[in-house]
Amino acid sequence: MLKIRNLYAFYGSVTALSGVTCHVRPGEVVCLIGGNGAGKTTLLNAVCGLVRREGQIIFDGRPITGLTPEAIVALGISQVPEGRQLFAAMTVAENLDLGAYLRHRRHPREEIRRDLERVFDLFPRLRDRLGQRAGTMSGGEQQMLAIGRALMARPRLLLMDEPSLGMAPKVVEDIMATLLRLRREGGLTILLVEQNARAALKVADRGYVLETGRLILSGAAADLLQDRQVTRAYLGKDYREFTEGR
Repeated sequence: MLKIRNLYAFYGSVTALSGVTCHVRPGEVVCLIGGNGAGKTTLLNAVCGLVRREGQIIFDGRPITGLTPEAIVALGISQVPEGRQLFAAMTVAENLDLGAYLRHRRHPREEIRRDLERVFDLFPRLRDRLGQRAGTMSGGEQQMLAIGRALMARPRLLLMDEPSLGMAPKVVEDIMATLLRLRREGGLTILLVEQNARAALKVADRGYVLETGRLILSGAAADLLQDRQVTRAYLGKDYREFTEGR
């Protein structure tokens, strides 16, 4: 579904990604892990057309490197950004409606309402807070809203950027379970960026490890969980002993 070949990304004169090549198959959950400054968020922003980039980004067989962010969303790619980036002064209902803004002219209102009901099915608390300003909600509720807003665009590929950031462990568990449900019930393809490598690898099919703008490792998620390099750098030195019961 998504193919990235020899991708470079830039912030001014600074090169943030250096020749990254990776792919995501339809229906997969693929995670990107790495430390701060590794280039994880930059890769998502490059896919969405938010940073200057060079190389090939192909979505469903179509090159999208030269497209605008709006055109990329229209093709079926939505991002849940790091820090959620909601419109804090606007209500829950208004934030969700903005998620579908490209669809209002092209799709029946009833179809958009059905998608809204699907969001409420995933996150019932949002229905009870439709009139509440987004900035007054808890961190977990804001993350639900950010995911719901992205889903209102009806994406085929969902880009998730640090959904566990600042979240309590139970909230992180619920978010990861929701991602699996979206894949299981709707066939949604997900590219997940996470510093919480353990949580990401537990729900992903495959993973890539980024370090200072370059891919240094890739493989099945279960294999990366047991990889010594990953264990030492991202899972903590005691993770192997914990998993083996020592």
